[in-house]
Amino acid sequence: MTGFGAVNLRKFFTRERIIFLVIFAVIALIAMRINFSSLLGAENQFFTLFQFFGPIAGAFLGPIVGSISIFSAEIGNFFLVGKEINIINLFRLAPMVFAAFYFGTKGRGKITTLVPLIAIAAFWLHPIGIQVWYFALFWTIPLIVKFLPDRLFFRALGTTFTAHAVGGMLWIYTVPVAIMTVQAWQILIPIVMYERILFALGITAAYLGFNTLLSKVFGGNASISKYLHLNPKYILGRKLFAKN
Repeated sequence: MTGFGAVNLRKFFTRERIIFLVIFAVIALIAMRINFSSLLGAENQFFTLFQFFGPIAGAFLGPIVGSISIFSAEIGNFFLVGKEINIINLFRLAPMVFAAFYFGTKGRGKITTLVPLIAIAAFWLHPIGIQVWYFALFWTIPLIVKFLPDRLFFRALGTTFTAHAVGGMLWIYTVPVAIMTVQAWQILIPIVMYERILFALGITAAYLGFNTLLSKVFGGNASISKYLHLNPKYILGRKLFAKN
């Protein structure tokens, strides 16, 4: 049993995956400390630069392993910075985990479809949510994207709105109604559009950068694809990395 487990661990923790995880973890821990914008409805809660690239782990490691790596990075940061253990801080671990799963899932996976649908239904069941029902229509974007041509930016857009769906669903049930009023949700609409487009652009750029860097590090070796999912279609300046 021990021998079997050791073999599996060796297959899992390959050189390629370890290199990716080390690079990803270092950048993630730095990015989590750089605030981008504050969250309406809670003090000392911010979106960070992590939102701009975190979900790409799902594409390189697969949806399940990628989601686990995101959760591990968030937990590590949680304790490193000594965050207060409360319901908002704990719930804030979830959106990026689901985003990584979405970004790493090919085709119309059941989970990637169910998550935004559950978020929409939960939002509309809330007494404030039903009054601003149109806010939850943002969360149809991850569904629509699944029927569009497979383009990296579209996938990034569906990814960031999946994170938004999970976060929004949790937010409406955890932040007091006196703070997150109908007017507060209405104020958020243009802000969400602006921020999510930026996050989608960031995820797109981060994926291109990591995919190009890792392809260069491993010399474009196709044999690593079963350990680390690289896409030759998204290697920037492929001619520069081609062997003479």
